[in-house]
Amino acid sequence: MGRRLIDLSVALDAGIASDPAIMLPEIDYMTHEDTAEQVMSFFPGLAKEELPGGEGWAIEKLSIYTHNGTHLDAPYHHHSTMNGGEKAITIDEVPLDWCINPGVKLDFRHLDDGYIVTPNDIDAELARIGHSLQPLDIVVVNTSAGDRYGHPDYLMKGCGMGREATLHLLKQGVRLTGTDAWSWDAPFAITAKRFEETGDASLIWEGHRASIDIGYCHIEKLANLDLIPSTGFTISCFPFKIKSASAGFTRAVAIIEE
Repeated sequence: MGRRLIDLSVALDAGIASDPAIMLPEIDYMTHEDTAEQVMSFFPGLAKEELPGGEGWAIEKLSIYTHNGTHLDAPYHHHSTMNGGEKAITIDEVPLDWCINPGVKLDFRHLDDGYIVTPNDIDAELARIGHSLQPLDIVVVNTSAGDRYGHPDYLMKGCGMGREATLHLLKQGVRLTGTDAWSWDAPFAITAKRFEETGDASLIWEGHRASIDIGYCHIEKLANLDLIPSTGFTISCFPFKIKSASAGFTRAVAIIEE
């Protein structure tokens, strides 16, 4: 038997349409030529000519949010409480056994941008692929945003996972989900229009806020979900450990045993 790995993560990149303007990452690339003096500062008396090719090291300085790139949201991001009143766990407290489990892909690419997924939609897709959810299955949602990362319309793409749909998964023992869209919820601009029309604040971030009732994590900005099957694979998505933080970067990978 062999093992095939499929990268489910986007590359952190500056200068593309990956996030709202207030959250865009910045990356300062320092080349070998730029840093020769940095190396020399650690070794008094060292001349640049003594370095191989006169080169220092390559290094980068980042100015980013924990929600840039492919990342795992902790329940603390969603609200200060979870599970009906408990203190919400931060990313360094997320149980590791949530982060590597059998994966299930729900193909919702045909749904309109901003459509709010319902429990019936989930059940219909599970019936189509012939799968019954098991506790700790990692459920990822392939949306119309999947092939638009970095494009100007990315933030407006993808269906949203509604509160009831999210709770439907959580009540069956799911504790980690994911999407290739910018948010687990519907695009903000579409939700803003609905809020303007209805005045109903419960529509805002409704999928995230389901964590208030049942704590869970989700991955956002996944990639290549079109390359994985509906079932029959494992997802590994351990988050970067940042003390008391709301999220952590992850190199999410699908593992297929062949």
